[in-house]
Amino acid sequence: MNKPSILGEVLAEFIGTTILITIGVGVVAMVELFGTGVPGEVTKGGYTNITLAWGLAVTMGVYVAGKISGAHLNPAVTITLAVFRGFPWSKILPYIGAQVAGGFLGAALVFANYYPAFMKVDPTLEKTAGVFSTFPAFPNQPAAGFGDQVLGTALLLFLILAVTDDRNQAPQANLTPLVIGLIVVAIGMSMGAMHGYAINPARDFGPRLLSAAAGFKHNGLTDGSGVFWIPIIAPILGGLIGAAVYDFGIRRFLPQD
Repeated sequence: MNKPSILGEVLAEFIGTTILITIGVGVVAMVELFGTGVPGEVTKGGYTNITLAWGLAVTMGVYVAGKISGAHLNPAVTITLAVFRGFPWSKILPYIGAQVAGGFLGAALVFANYYPAFMKVDPTLEKTAGVFSTFPAFPNQPAAGFGDQVLGTALLLFLILAVTDDRNQAPQANLTPLVIGLIVVAIGMSMGAMHGYAINPARDFGPRLLSAAAGFKHNGLTDGSGVFWIPIIAPILGGLIGAAVYDFGIRRFLPQD
């Protein structure tokens, strides 16, 4: 079988991340724009819907891109695999560029689809930037959000490495994407409030770029708040920590054959 070209791999990362963000940001839009509880209107879900749909979004993105690019869909995954699993360093920037671009396009598709709802709920675009990206629950305590993102992404990479390690108990029958999606659900349900559980710089920065370009106020990028850097730096650090803990705490004790 022919090995995928770098173009094919980058395109797979782009499309996979686009699907991930379209579904993930789409469910947040559903809940935020149609979950107001206005009399006579049916509420379109809540936080459980968000966590489940994000998990399914990851699952579908991995199924789409997995065979071609490995379905990183996340710069924290790409960088961690380069450090701990021999992923080529020359591919890091193309992969991350494709992931961020996919995040931007996915967010743009959601904005276009829900444009009438945005105009009804927030015609001046002053209060719904959180549909696209994450924000701290305690703005005056940035260390809390930073620590939350480090911990969440450390769990993500630790568990991804555990379930994809052939020396461990890897899922069978092509169930790995589903299991990875369930990992995201579990992280979202257990620690999604402190900083929105981005656990993925592209998931946050691509949509944040779209929200800034579309004119959303209080977007965390052009409003002077500076919150955009936390879901970029903290997940990368967390991914490296999670991988190190897995390799030195679990993998070195696993059988070699």
